[in-house]
Parts: sequence; C-alpha cells; structure tokens
Amino acid sequence: MTDILIAGVGMTNFGRHMDKSYKDLTAEAVQMALGDAGADKNEVGEAFFASCVIGFLQDQHMVPGQVALRSMGFEGIPIFNVEGACASATSGLYLAAQAIRAGSCDVAIAVGTEKMFTHDKAKMFAAFDSAWDVTTVDSNQEYLLKMGEGITPPEGSQSGKPYSMFMDVYAAFCRQHIKTFGTTQEQIAAVCAKNHTHSVHNPLAQYQIPYTVEEVLAAPPITYPLTLPMCAPISDGSAAAVLCNAEGLKRLKGDASRAVRLLSSVFRSGTSRAAEDYEQHITALAAKEAYEKAGVSPQDVSVVEVHDATAMGEIIQVENLQLVPWGEGGPAAERGDFTIGGRVPVNPSGGLESKGHPIGATGLGQIFELVTQLRGEAGARQVEGARIAVQENGGGLVGLEEATAAVSILSKQ
Repeated sequence: MTDILIAGVGMTNFGRHMDKSYKDLTAEAVQMALGDAGADKNEVGEAFFASCVIGFLQDQHMVPGQVALRSMGFEGIPIFNVEGACASATSGLYLAAQAIRAGSCDVAIAVGTEKMFTHDKAKMFAAFDSAWDVTTVDSNQEYLLKMGEGITPPEGSQSGKPYSMFMDVYAAFCRQHIKTFGTTQEQIAAVCAKNHTHSVHNPLAQYQIPYTVEEVLAAPPITYPLTLPMCAPISDGSAAAVLCNAEGLKRLKGDASRAVRLLSSVFRSGTSRAAEDYEQHITALAAKEAYEKAGVSPQDVSVVEVHDATAMGEIIQVENLQLVPWGEGGPAAERGDFTIGGRVPVNPSGGLESKGHPIGATGLGQIFELVTQLRGEAGARQVEGARIAVQENGGGLVGLEEATAAVSILSKQ
C-alpha cells in the first residue's frame, strides 16, 4: 500500500473573526500549510474543501471550495466540496489520501473552513438543525432523550438562554452513562478543567483561561449535567493539510524529516444497535479497524485528540478507543490519566471545548495538533516522546449515534 505522508499543516486562530470572510480564513490556513510543506500551489494535484454551513450562513450554497481556492490562484485542478457535519474536514483528509493511493496525484490538499459567527444568533444556532434526519425531528428527539430517563435534573440546572438542541442530546448521553456506570458530574467537570488548562498553552485556541473543577461546576448551566465551559463554543476558523506520497515528498522543498505518516484513516457510517451494546458503537468499530490497519494497539498510543463537543464526549470516546475499559473514562479523567504528563494525554490542544469548534474545520484542527505533537513542536503543551497519535472525529446523528465516525492514526517517521 502507498505510504501517505502529511508534509505540511496550517491553522488559523479559532474564534470570532467578524472582520474576515470565509475566503480570508481559507487563504490563511492554506498558505500556512503550503509554506510548512515547502510546496507551491502548482504542485497540488487535487484539492478537497470541507464546510457545513457556509451556504446557510454565508449564502455560498454552491462551489464554496472553487470560489475560495480560485481566489488564491488554484486553477485547472479537480476541487471537490466535502460535507459530513462535524467530520467534514477529516472526510477531506480521507479523500485526499485516497486520491494519492489511487494514483490520481502525488500531492493533494485538504482544507476545512467555517464562518459561523453572525449577528443573527437565532440563525447561528439553527445552523446545527439539519445534522440529523429533518423529516423525523420529533421522533429523533423522543428516541434520543429517552436515553436520559431516570435521572432527575436538579432545580435551576437548565439555561434560560438559547442553546443548540444537540446539547440536550449530549446531556441524555451523559445521563445514560451516569445510570449505567456511575459516572459523576465531578468527573465530567474534571475533563473540562483539564482541557481548559491545556488550552492556556495553545496560542490558536479560542479560550486560553484555566478552570478548576469547582469553577466548572459553579459555571452557568446549559442542561444537566452540562455547564457552559463543558460545551464547545460557536467558532470561525480554517485548517489545512498537504498530503503526499514518497515521490511527491521529493519534489517539495520542506524538511522531509518533519513529514508525519498517516498510518490509517477509517470511516464508518452508523448501524442499528441497542443503546447498551457499547462494543458495537460506531467509533469502537472504527477504532478497531484503524488499529488493525495501522499495525498498532491502544497500548502504543502516545497522544490523542477526540471530538469533545461536550466534555462527556471525551469520556465516551476514550472508552471507544480502548484507552480504558467501558465505564472507566470518568475515573481515569479524575485521576489525571489524560492530562499532559499523565498515562495518555488527551486533547493537549484544549479540545473542542476550549480550542473551538468551527464544525467544517474541526477535524483538520485536530490533525494540526497531532502533527505538531509528533514533530515535537508543541512548546509548553508538548507530550514528551510522542510517537503514535490517534484522532477521533464524528459528525451528525442518525439513530442513537453519530451519522459518521472517523478514526485516524498517525506516526512519527
């Protein structure tokens, strides 16, 4: 099989960019990735542009990738627009790798961009509304919220301000985990406090303010057991990666020793399962396949970036990635196992909760962090001796789990 290398990465600050267009953000990330790889745009054979809500919020309903990249001088090459909800950018990464393996090109670029902030807050939150089957909204909600039945939220634990309806779904996942495994709100808060503390050392993070567990618990509620710092914010941003094979790497002018190997990139769509059948969870199945294809085990993993749209997401996904047994994610977080310096650091970037979550760019933001870690270039948040990295990224909901899930495994050369 053709070796796939990530030769260059680029990422904007995630956050509020009211003065920049989606084209501006794209150009910033792409130029950084090309510069990092020592690549000229004319050496790129194919491009994959990921976004979710540029059409809904910016009115660029069609050809957003062609518009953004043409303005940078990309002409003549195949440019594909990719959408997979929050897993859109990782979808672009996967397809870029497939194009290289298929022999279509030696060098490809994947870019994810989202421009989500708008003065119309109702419209901004409505951007998430189509991340499930829009023809069955009522039954979707009924089906998913049943997972949380049996836990009575304390009085005053729900926000009176608008928030995404998906936070109620995440809260239901929390409550099911609480009922099944005894996970506590304090353990969820420990994940959140850890990620916010990590983000202090990430200059590209949306938030760089540390929290204690007590401060997380005392923060304004969203919906029990979630408080505001436990939830990923609305974000603008862009991230990009230049991928190549060995032949393509020879033509680039960057330092070849800094290239990182993409050992495996696995996507799965959901299947029907019982809520308690954790071994058949979409991410657990994707992780098992990714480890097998990469030829590594969970015990080999040095550093991880997971999709923590809420802090509970990290607990669920470290279990699915086999980093701890099911039900042990909360206690492990409370012990500090996933903190930088712990057994296996998770979300050294600060995660989606504090790094930010521009949904169409999120997956490549995770890749940016892991490439930086494997190169040993993460500064104060560096994971010592990082050699094997795992990325988990999910998008949308169908049934009781993600519509699509991705697990990628990277290694130092």
